[in-house]
Amino acid sequence: MLTPVLFALAGLSALVAALLPRVVHSLPVSLPMAFLAGGLALGFIPGLPTVDPVEHATATQHVTEIVVIISLMGAGLALDRPVGWRAWASTWRLIAVAMPLTIVLVALGAHLLAGLPLAAALLLGAVLAPTDPVLATDVQVGEPSDAEGTEDEVRFALTSEAGLNDGAAFPVVHLAVVLAVAGPALAWSDVGHWALEDVLLRGVVGVVGGLVIGRLLGAAFFRSPLPSLRLAEEAEGFTALAVTFLAYGLTELVHGYGFVAVFVAACAIRSAERAHGAHRVAHSFVEQIERMLTSWVLLLLGAALADGLLAALTWQAALVAVLLIVVIRPLAGWVSLLRTPGGNRERLVIGIFGVRGIGSLFYLAWALGHAEFPAEELWAVVGFAVALSVLLHGVSATPLVRRLDAARFRAAPSDRADEVAATHL
Repeated sequence: MLTPVLFALAGLSALVAALLPRVVHSLPVSLPMAFLAGGLALGFIPGLPTVDPVEHATATQHVTEIVVIISLMGAGLALDRPVGWRAWASTWRLIAVAMPLTIVLVALGAHLLAGLPLAAALLLGAVLAPTDPVLATDVQVGEPSDAEGTEDEVRFALTSEAGLNDGAAFPVVHLAVVLAVAGPALAWSDVGHWALEDVLLRGVVGVVGGLVIGRLLGAAFFRSPLPSLRLAEEAEGFTALAVTFLAYGLTELVHGYGFVAVFVAACAIRSAERAHGAHRVAHSFVEQIERMLTSWVLLLLGAALADGLLAALTWQAALVAVLLIVVIRPLAGWVSLLRTPGGNRERLVIGIFGVRGIGSLFYLAWALGHAEFPAEELWAVVGFAVALSVLLHGVSATPLVRRLDAARFRAAPSDRADEVAATHL
């Protein structure tokens, strides 16, 4: 009897995921908020199985892994702006300054306030550093456009940051695992091995792997002399999933960061033929799959919260999560963007909407499978942080971003999309 109930819940949730955005588009309510609340309600229904990410660690890791890589493909395909040092200045600052600063401050808070061991505190900082704008749809770019220069700085920065920082945080997760495994016996050789393998080798292989796969497939899809290989002419959306899994699997096989490879491959395919309708078809397909899977994961997270995921949460650990969302990330984001193209209000909004999400769940599940950490305490604070982010950012995203858009339209010299997007506040 239980299996039909689960299938029915899966089907109902997928249907709600399709219908709900039409109902709440003008309200300060997001799809993630609704599904998290629905999961909480389901968690109190007797007879349903208990959702425990500690007990079902392997399933948790792989389910969240799939959601993350699909969202990375969607982010890469959506970005209209060509990759460049100056064009992506906000992105590089968020990755190189805001993310490390966030990791350090969260780790210090977790160690000094919550009393977590150093390795666990560092892991918490790395787990909660990546952002996930898909959980607040108003702060990500829309579907691919035929023209460049139509993305405002806020949406572009948050989407491109989310595409890169899921992979960029992985070396620090590896470092936390190294610290936990070595313990007091940690030697400089351990740190050197981590720097060479988990930072340099995996990072380079991830970038190169994604670039090679994306360039080769992009050339085949759009410009192959063999008509049967020009899949862009048919505009089949599921080819985006093929690229996603291929880039991720091959890169992981050769010891690279698959998350990095998927996003880089998506950007490379987009650059192969920037103004082509196939990108919109692929992005739409990926977005629909991502929305459905994200809804299921948030249902499970809500049920886990109802089933006692927060039982090990102390007020000190909860304070660290609150500080991350309302102080640390906004401050780190704002500081990192000083002297970048965006204005003060744009920098503030980018800092505020550092949404925590599915990537944090994956990183924690992965790390707990590779070393001994206080699993219950870490899951409690991460679950609380993600739920708090879904609530606060879900309520504030629509009104704040709409006010920013309205101010940008008023300040723009004309109503052309490129001139509105280039207007900074």
